[in-house]
Amino acid sequence: MSERTIAAISTALGSSGIGIVRISGERAVEVADRVFRKHSGKKLAECPSHTIHYGYIHDGETMIDEVLALVMRGPHSFTTEDTVEFDCHGGVYVVKRVLDTVLRNGAQPAEPGEFTKRAFLGGRMDLSQAEAVMELIQSQNEYALQASVRQLKGDVSEKIGQLRGDILHQLAFIEAALDDPEHYSLDGYDEKILDFAFRMEEELSGLIRSFENGRRMTEGIKTVIVGKPNAGKSSILNLLAGEERAIVTDVAGTTRDVLEEDIVLDGMNLRLLDTAGIRDTEDPVESIGVSRAWSHVKDADLILYVADSFSGIDEDDRRILSALDSQKTIVLLNKTDIEQISEKEINGISDQIRSVLGDFSPVLFSAKEKTGLDELKKKISDMFFAGQISFNDQIYITNARHKKLLDEARESIRLVKAGAKNHVSEDLYSIDLMDAYEKLGLILGEEVEDDLVDEIFRSFCMGK
Repeated sequence: MSERTIAAISTALGSSGIGIVRISGERAVEVADRVFRKHSGKKLAECPSHTIHYGYIHDGETMIDEVLALVMRGPHSFTTEDTVEFDCHGGVYVVKRVLDTVLRNGAQPAEPGEFTKRAFLGGRMDLSQAEAVMELIQSQNEYALQASVRQLKGDVSEKIGQLRGDILHQLAFIEAALDDPEHYSLDGYDEKILDFAFRMEEELSGLIRSFENGRRMTEGIKTVIVGKPNAGKSSILNLLAGEERAIVTDVAGTTRDVLEEDIVLDGMNLRLLDTAGIRDTEDPVESIGVSRAWSHVKDADLILYVADSFSGIDEDDRRILSALDSQKTIVLLNKTDIEQISEKEINGISDQIRSVLGDFSPVLFSAKEKTGLDELKKKISDMFFAGQISFNDQIYITNARHKKLLDEARESIRLVKAGAKNHVSEDLYSIDLMDAYEKLGLILGEEVEDDLVDEIFRSFCMGK
């Protein structure tokens, strides 16, 4: 742990009810006493832990603000060190003045994420929980929030700990059998370790598979809106975004480039991309737009294909639809509000779409009348999260670092499987088992290199 006593503003800068200046370190209370004058005249150093005190911040003889001081002595604080927080009035200037005064009286500026880094180094949380703090701060929807809360609570840590415990049991048995063969027999161990490796691989694979949904929770579902010109793609983007983000005209080919917008739809984050209408064109600029549309379709999580129910489905629609991945495509049959379109015609168009994409129905939609939204939300929810906004007991991996280490651990377990099938010497199992054990430990921050820890916490916001 650093000997520095650090301080920073721990709330966002802006006009607000309160602003918090946090001080942490061996001399936190001493520094606080230099600037804080308690209403009763008593020093904070004389006050018990976890108490709140009313008083004033002074810079020399000048009173800066009327504040509440929270005293939390280590190890029973977030950082596990002595900590003092000043709850100030929330103006930008006044909070900065309080921080400047604290810094001039013995504290040093905190680095980004340094408070949480000290909590990790002090053993209050493991590295996966520390990373969850930042993910919690950055969460933009209910899914991301709940995934971060569960990781912060220790669900990921508990699962990783259980897997490591199972591996450690095998390592201990092998070691005991090699040291004391009279009491611990390795007869038939190839079959036992093979069964163990199969089960461990499946456990790791389940966590790895959860990463795609975890990524979509935190980063958003990449949703590409495609279709022919004038099908209503930009109108649908504007409707979902809740504002006029795209220019809408009756002129085909108005959208030339990709327009991106982040929205939250019933707790789901969608990264919407409105693309140029797909058609054969001699216009070089529009042609670039069409090419970009196809490139985004290739790595989309979700494709919203917009078909014009008034114009009907033609050969161009069929050609585009056949090139799409039916497993991640939702068809919006737009302009169903037009009175001239009969129910029979809409059913006929729906049948044509099913003949290309398979046995599922398009969403009857009207960007003008705002109909079809509820069905669209349900289809997206069913497609990605089994229709459940609230979480079940599944653990989601949301961190790319964790996913990489899980991949490496699984590869080591696969080597154990291969060894068991080839009846290798038992002591060789220990090498791969230990590698898997260590890779999982890196998720929790065990034996992790200092520069990686520094890199992780540098991504945190200031004051946290």
